[in-house]
Formats: sequence, C-alpha cells, structure tokens
Amino acid sequence: MTFDFTKYRDELLFVPLGGSNEIGMNLNLYTINGKWLMVDCGIGFAGDALPGIEVVVPDISFIIEHKKDLLGLVLTHAHEDHLGAVPYLWRELECPIYATPFTSCFLKHKLSEMGPGTKPKLIEMDVGSSVTIGPFALELLELTHSIPEMQAVAITTSKGVIMHTGDWKFDSDPLIGPVSNYEALTKYGDGKVLAMVCDSTNVFVEGESGSEGKVRTHLTEMIKECKQRVVVTTFASNLARVATIIQAAQEAGRIVALAGRSMHRVVEAAKESGYLQEDMEFISDREVMNIPKQDVLILCTGSQGEPRAALTRISRGDHPQIRLTPGDTVIFSSRKIPGNELKINGIMNRLVQNKIEVITERDDFIHVSGHPCREELKRMYAMVRPQIAVPTHGEPRHLHEHAKLAKSLGVKKTVEAYNGAVVWLDTEEASVIGKVQAGYVAIDGSSLIPTDGEIIKTRRKLRDDGAVFASIVIGKNGDLMHPPIIAAPGLLDIKEDQELIDEVTAEVAHAVSHTKTRAGDADIKEQVRLCLRKALKQALDKKPVIEVHLARV
Repeated sequence: MTFDFTKYRDELLFVPLGGSNEIGMNLNLYTINGKWLMVDCGIGFAGDALPGIEVVVPDISFIIEHKKDLLGLVLTHAHEDHLGAVPYLWRELECPIYATPFTSCFLKHKLSEMGPGTKPKLIEMDVGSSVTIGPFALELLELTHSIPEMQAVAITTSKGVIMHTGDWKFDSDPLIGPVSNYEALTKYGDGKVLAMVCDSTNVFVEGESGSEGKVRTHLTEMIKECKQRVVVTTFASNLARVATIIQAAQEAGRIVALAGRSMHRVVEAAKESGYLQEDMEFISDREVMNIPKQDVLILCTGSQGEPRAALTRISRGDHPQIRLTPGDTVIFSSRKIPGNELKINGIMNRLVQNKIEVITERDDFIHVSGHPCREELKRMYAMVRPQIAVPTHGEPRHLHEHAKLAKSLGVKKTVEAYNGAVVWLDTEEASVIGKVQAGYVAIDGSSLIPTDGEIIKTRRKLRDDGAVFASIVIGKNGDLMHPPIIAAPGLLDIKEDQELIDEVTAEVAHAVSHTKTRAGDADIKEQVRLCLRKALKQALDKKPVIEVHLARV
C-alpha cells in the first residue's frame, strides 16, 4: 500500500489516520512542499472484538516513514480523543508539540506518567495567537466546547486556507471561557477558505446542542433535592461540567470528593491554569465514608462504563473506599458513546438492584453535547463559506450525511474521507486520490500491541472456545510414565464433564503410545494436539486454544 507523494509535492493534501471512520481517536495530517503538519493525536474506545483492551490509538506507521519532514503536532484541545495518544506515540514521532496553556498543562500531567526518557518539546501558544511552521501559517480561533481553550486552526498555505474546526459548538453561556470568535470566522469566510474540515458528531440531530448554563441550573436544583449521598459521573475532561457539579454541590451545602485518577488530573490542571480557584479544596475518596450522607457529593469517573473506573468499581462493590447504600443517588451527567451501551447499562442495573436511585439525561436536562447540531453547522457554513467540505469526526454514516448537508448549503465540492485516505484539496480537484497504511493499535497495560496480532487472536479464541492444557510425562523408551493430565478451564467442568475428560485422556494416552519410540518432543506434542482438537471438535463442536506440556524422565 504505497502512494507516491513526490508527484504531488507542491499540492495540498489531507491524510486522516484517525477520526474519519469513528467518533474519537482523531489524528489528521496535512502536507505541502514535502513537509507535514499533524493536528491532534487521540485515543478511541475499544470494542468487544478486542478482549482485555479498553482503548486504542491510531496506527502511525505511515507518518513514521516521513517523520524527518513532520514539522509539528498542533493540539486543538485537551480531550483524550484529541491528545490521549501522545504519551504512547510521541517517542515514535519526536516532533515539537504546540498547545495553549491549559492544554499544555493537562498534557504535562499525562506525560509525567511516561516514566524516564526524553519528553516532548512543548511550545505554548496563547489563545487566539498565530505561528508559522514551515509552509503552514497557523492562526488559532476560539470556539466553545466542553473544555477550555478549544481552538479551531486556520491553516494558510500557498494553495489556500484550511479551516480545521476540531470539536466545537455555539454556546452563548459556556460558563468557562469566552463565546466563539464569530468575527474571526466571518473574516475568513470572505472568500479565503479553500476547505473546511469539520466536526460531524451531531449531524443527525436537529436544532442546537444547548447551553452549559442551563445544565448548571437543572443540576443544582436536582442535587439540592437529594436526601442522601450523591454520586455524579461525567467525562473528567468536560471541565465546564466538572465546574458546574462542584458549584451545584457547594450551593447544596455538600463537600466534594474526587474519585478517579483522571478526575484529579483535570482538576489540578484547571487550578494551575486559573479555571478553578487554587485554594478550592476537596476530600479524598478515603474520607467519604466518614462524612454524613447528606453532606457529601462524589464526583467520579466511569460515565462510559470503563472497567477500572471509579463508578464501575463502586457499582460492583469492590471500590476500596466507597460504598453506596439504598436511597443514595447516582447521576449520569453524560451521554452514552455508541459501543459503550452494554457496559453503562450493566452499571445502572447493578445500582438499581441495590436500590440506588439512577438519574440520566433522559430524566432531566443534565447534559448537553459539546458538538454542533444541524442549525449550528448551518451557521458555521454561512460564516466560513468554504469551497470544499471535508467532514470528519464521525462514522461513515455521519460523514455522508454531513456531506449532503454541506451540498444543500451551497458548498461546491465535498469529500467523504476515511482513515488512510489521501485527499487532494484544490479549487479544480477535490477527491480521494490514494490510500496509505491506517488502522488501530491496542493499548495493553503499558504496552502497544497490534489489533490483528496473535495476542488478540488468541484472546478471542480463549473467550469464545476456552483452553485445554495437556501434561505428558514420558520415559526414556517413549512410554507414558503417568496418565495424561488434562485441564480445560472455560471449556469443561471438572465435575459435570468428568466422563468426557476421562474419554479424552484415554484417547491422548492411546495417541502417545502409538507414536514412534524415537519420535522427538515436537512430533509427540503435535500428535497430542491433533488428538485433542479432533476429540473436542466431535464432542463439543469447539476449537479451543491447546497447549501441550511434555516432560521426559
């Protein structure tokens, strides 16, 4: 899978490696004159197809081949799906990182967990400032979102201007930070924008996304009405919502406890950047159970059902400090990201079974999206007026609907990109002209592993078909010194299936006894493996993972 970029050296090309097949995991590349610029580098949630994996990062093998010409990484904001992959991938990229003060501060907290080794060169840019990086002249434009300092990036090149919006919405009362910079957007819309690469998350939703200020009013009233312990979960990186919850708790006379590492991280970054008061105090989760129920609010992670998040552990009853009791209330101030529904529903069901009151956005106005709905998209296109629309931050169905909307608004050309697509941006031509390597890499603990490698394939097989372990002890003459020992965790029950285990054991013993006396260890193990595979396929219609251990005495 190769594409000859030298043929288009002087042209303006866009290459997404993440975020153009899914919502999340954003990584976008621009190239002209042989130089590259990266915008965002985020993580995405893993699905059931990746057992034991919570998040994935983009496959960056393509841009690593060009990293000597990669001039920098620009971060639009501090959400995990836009910068969360930096600690895992930067050592392969080794380029400068450009970010505003809050985003930089948040990233530093994450990078501190990288351990020893070279850290990135972080270049702080003021909100709304400009910088030239090789053939790319960048201006940051303030947009409202659910986190401070969300910056669209106007990228000026010799071929024209790209308006890269990042995540955004139009909110007249964002609570944290100013409203969107409508004047600058309109200025660029005066015939200057060649292409707009724009958020597609809520393209199917009519109307507008709603104001964070209205959410604060409703949450405050709701928390005041709760009689016992209150738990509120939201995205830790949604700082506007975190601030809302803290203020609502204070107005209700409750002390706030933080639960979850990422919640502590974002609060510390907000204090350092001036978005929360430096002297604002919280109690630790170790102190929660010592506070009267009516006097505490627990602000915790786990709104998406992450297996190790605070709320997930609380719902299972295995959190080391926090226990809920009947009559307590858990508020989900968030929406379910597609793919996480089963995990989130599992948490809710466990809570309800324990007589915990559960409140979601379906019950009251306690969440608004940070992304634009159709009316906001229409306003954006009316201001920016691009010649080309390149929808991003969405699944294929989102991108297709966004392209249709852009056409209906008079945009001349639209391109429905995908991860790995090479998109030519030109007044005469706007289309996908090639493809490069793209995909996903799994974060497995502190390691990166391929999503199509043997580790993941084996985990799927273990999950679906179980495993069989056979232990064989052979003497010098090739005779069995002890009956084979067969264990089949996840496949056979040692009590219920003892008869089948005995039959399989006998067949293995027979296979070994009929193997040539001088057969090597590898040949004997292969005969045992084939015997087990045949027997279990016939008996159970299963193909488990089979491991044979052989010892000679």
